[in-house]
Amino acid sequence: MIKNVLSIAGSDPSGGAGIQADLKAFAANKVFGMAAITALTAQNTQGVSAVELMTPAFVRAQIEAVFSDIRVDAVKIGMVGTAEIATAIAQALADHGDLPIVLDPVMMAKGGAPLIAENAMEAIREMLVPIATVVTPNLPEAAKLVGKPEAKTRADMITQAADITALGPQAALIKGGHLNADISPDVLMVQGTAHWFEAPRTDTKNTHGTGCSLSSALAAHLSQGHSIETAARAAKSFVTEAIATADQLTVGQGHGPIHHFNELWKQPT
Repeated sequence: MIKNVLSIAGSDPSGGAGIQADLKAFAANKVFGMAAITALTAQNTQGVSAVELMTPAFVRAQIEAVFSDIRVDAVKIGMVGTAEIATAIAQALADHGDLPIVLDPVMMAKGGAPLIAENAMEAIREMLVPIATVVTPNLPEAAKLVGKPEAKTRADMITQAADITALGPQAALIKGGHLNADISPDVLMVQGTAHWFEAPRTDTKNTHGTGCSLSSALAAHLSQGHSIETAARAAKSFVTEAIATADQLTVGQGHGPIHHFNELWKQPT
């Protein structure tokens, strides 16, 4: 049976991140993707120039419309925007607590533009983190979630991953792409045990949408019944290859997208 996965996130008209990246990652990982949009953005590979938030009521209406008609096998939550939207999402998902939920606590775009209001972080921490199966922050996001300085070492990453799981989710996957190292190490904390996923860094500026794509791939694999560790490993492998082949695409003049469909669109040798 082909699984159905819902993304609740913002839109990126340039196609590299947000809902557009989520749908590509879902398709590449062999699930049917659906989307409830929290915000429209005006952005491209060089940055975000404008954001229009949906009303909380409309965000909730989108989610409820999907659930009222379609079997949902997993949910990914990305850009939330405000505390009110976070509350609406939590309320809409309240009756679906048995589903795998992947929370990517998006705070900033690749170019540094803020994507959440100041009041949103507390709502994310209190209302969405506890209902998540896995929370997937990068280093700055993890630090914000637990109120600590950004992790500089692997030991710091393990500590903050444990701190996040103490907030209620089953697991935390902290992405170490910001760490100053020759490899890109991610740490998964689940049931008190740390699992490391490592990959060599690719020399490319085309990394737009990596976090969105990782969390979506993770949700796709969880929907297929894989364990958290297996799903995280598969998601890491998928994104690593998508980054490694990103330069096959020619999209924009800034931070271009990763190549979600590198396996399907094999280049002739």
